[in-house]
Amino acid sequence: MKKYFLIAACCAAVVFTLSACSAEPTPTQSPTVFVENPVVLDTPTPAVTCSTAFAEATSTPITTSYFPPVSSADFSFGPADAPVTLVEYCDFQSQGCLNTAMVIGRVIKNHDNVRFVFRPLPLIGVMDKSDKAVIAALAADEQGKFWNMYDLLFVKHEEWAGLPAAEFNAWVVREGMAAGMDGEKLQAAINAPKTTTRMTSMYEAAKKLTIPAVPLILINGALQPPYILDYKSMSDTIGLVVLGQKQFSSCPPYDIDPLKQYIATIKTEKGDIVIQLFPDKAPLAVNSFLFLARQGWYDGVTFHRVLIGFAAQAGDPSGTGKGNPGYFFNDEINDLKFDKPGMVGVANSGPNTNGSQFFITFAPEPHLDGGYTIFGQVISGLDVAEQLTPRDPDQDPTAAPGDKILSVEIEER
Repeated sequence: MKKYFLIAACCAAVVFTLSACSAEPTPTQSPTVFVENPVVLDTPTPAVTCSTAFAEATSTPITTSYFPPVSSADFSFGPADAPVTLVEYCDFQSQGCLNTAMVIGRVIKNHDNVRFVFRPLPLIGVMDKSDKAVIAALAADEQGKFWNMYDLLFVKHEEWAGLPAAEFNAWVVREGMAAGMDGEKLQAAINAPKTTTRMTSMYEAAKKLTIPAVPLILINGALQPPYILDYKSMSDTIGLVVLGQKQFSSCPPYDIDPLKQYIATIKTEKGDIVIQLFPDKAPLAVNSFLFLARQGWYDGVTFHRVLIGFAAQAGDPSGTGKGNPGYFFNDEINDLKFDKPGMVGVANSGPNTNGSQFFITFAPEPHLDGGYTIFGQVISGLDVAEQLTPRDPDQDPTAAPGDKILSVEIEER
């Protein structure tokens, strides 16, 4: 089966708007008269276009959200200044909220730039212990143990979800004590009228929002459709939101000499991959790669797609395969071919949509010829690339993040 390097289609939350950059200067024509002291002109910028691609993801909180902003009264986990705030309205007893808790737990584990806010919404009259579970969490909060009870209720969901309602409080106190809570204080807080009043207030406030169903998820104030609440969709959305804050707003300045040699050393968790770049064959691609490398764009980025016997792909800080640096540049199809292992090309999502993503081939791949810009070749460390952890997000959307690029060092000769 033939394989290609299309940058993944963007999710519905991301819209790309293209605007052409200013026209590039045209080469100066050679004079037809004799000149006693000829001047060697600088190599002209390639006469091709570059476009900016602004990601309209919700990279900053929506100030006009229908839902109330996060406040000190909320149950919040993670840095307050995180670029992404994920708010969930849910209860503790429903299966849907249990499934979402598992997804969110994994999201938080793999994204250290997320603040999670949980807003308890008891399903009174729907689930027999939903209100009691929320009261238990609020009672634990009196000891500063809300998140301990949150974990307890979801981790041991199977133990209590089927219990008779009359037995629930005893179970909570017993398990709470085993988890390090003060049993007497927990029981007293569960029985305190103010705790029930607090739960009822949350329920009434949620009713005014006419929440149709739980779980309900907001990312930076934007309501997320229920059909994208799986791990991959949620993780991709967060990755693209964070990427939106990192993207560049214009094309990079043209700052290379096609007559020079440029060597890039990609330092990875598995070792170094050394690439000779081809500025004479693909000046735009090399210029963009050097610019991004010097800006630290690739630092910490993973090889999000590694197919044994085919190639390894990286260059997207979001890790989704959908990201770009904020601009696209044109194809530079030249006489180079994918006729040997170690050829380095630019991934794209169609003609003239080259950005930051690149790939390294592990074998001759002639079917790629003419479709992708070749801008370099591995001269050392191909074995390192071949040892990268295999990863195919198309086949396994829940795969762990790929091996990281630690840094990219550039040498000019």
